Amino acid sequence: MPDKKNYAIDTLLTHAGNHPELNYGIVNPPVYHASTILFPTIEKMEQAQKERLSGVSYGRWGTPTTFAFEEAVAAIEGEGRALALPSGLAAIGATLLSLLKAGDHLLMVDSVYGPARSLCDKTLARFGIDVTYYDPLVGTGIAGLMRPNTRLVYLESPGSLTFEVQDVPAIVAAAHAGGALAIMDNTWATPLLFRALGRGVDIVIYAATKYFVGHSDAMLGAIVVRDLDLYRMLKVAAHGMGYCAAPDDCYLGLRGLRTLGVRLQRHGENGLALARWLQGRPEVARVLHPGLPEHPGHSLWRRDFTGASGLFSVVLKPCAPAAVAALVEGMRLFGMGASWGGYESLLLPVKPETTRTATAWSPGGPTLRIHAGLEAVEDLVADLEDGFRRLAAA
Repeated sequence: MPDKKNYAIDTLLTHAGNHPELNYGIVNPPVYHASTILFPTIEKMEQAQKERLSGVSYGRWGTPTTFAFEEAVAAIEGEGRALALPSGLAAIGATLLSLLKAGDHLLMVDSVYGPARSLCDKTLARFGIDVTYYDPLVGTGIAGLMRPNTRLVYLESPGSLTFEVQDVPAIVAAAHAGGALAIMDNTWATPLLFRALGRGVDIVIYAATKYFVGHSDAMLGAIVVRDLDLYRMLKVAAHGMGYCAAPDDCYLGLRGLRTLGVRLQRHGENGLALARWLQGRPEVARVLHPGLPEHPGHSLWRRDFTGASGLFSVVLKPCAPAAVAALVEGMRLFGMGASWGGYESLLLPVKPETTRTATAWSPGGPTLRIHAGLEAVEDLVADLEDGFRRLAAA
């Protein structure tokens, strides 16, 4: 398609990464399965090896299916280059392991995705990398945590369990002033609701498994980088570690992007409707949704984000574990499982208080994380009503 910068986001979602002129007029890029790539001459083989960052030289470095997905992700981000990885955690791991070395210091947000915390506490610590967890609400105060050897500042906003909204521009400015790069997990918002590179973030990470794929049937990650030299370094390092996104999953990610705009709008509408309804329930102590005016981070959310996705949490008033089990185990529409971002609704008991180290999380009651799917909201409300009846009877 012509200059992508001139198109609205919905148009980019529909067309970015498609090149029917290169594929016999076929609308969707085909799935290329490849390991070995054959060359007719030594000269062409050596040329492909020199251009392996942008061309087809070996399956691990990507195929036209990979490149189509990466092109589309970069287009909706609005700038930079994208790199496909086999999962969101792979995107996190590849980034941290590529940019940090023994003796370096990482500032990691305390509300970070659990497996990323495990990566820090186990793998990075074993490699001699020092990690400091910081309060997600630190704002400009993060400057006081910077050290001469601080190489990276990692953000995730809002946190995917407790939903603190970070002051991204302030934290990024402090990171850059201290000579560090700013990395952000932007999976909750996607580029449709928050343009992280546009706010100064250097590297944006997505668990494409979630909203990009959108159907709970593929594992996929993505990194988007503004600086071309940094992109090249990350790609060489990631593929040197053996990371390779499967072509079928890239195809599913690309297919999911085509409907991301309409899906995300419905997720957001359903999530906010459920959050407002839950605020009125006597069993609920508080609802953790940035889109609610009562949320502590609502003003930052309104300043920086253009909408909300379908993921939020609710804190119940104190009740017995058996009552919580009665609520969640009898749901008809809400499934109980990890991940989110698919078309279906989820209801998951979580315990953020067991992992926080820089800040105390004392909810006062059980915490449930909700992902609002694409179902009719009145049916979701009815399912929750039945669940609260079971909770009361337990």
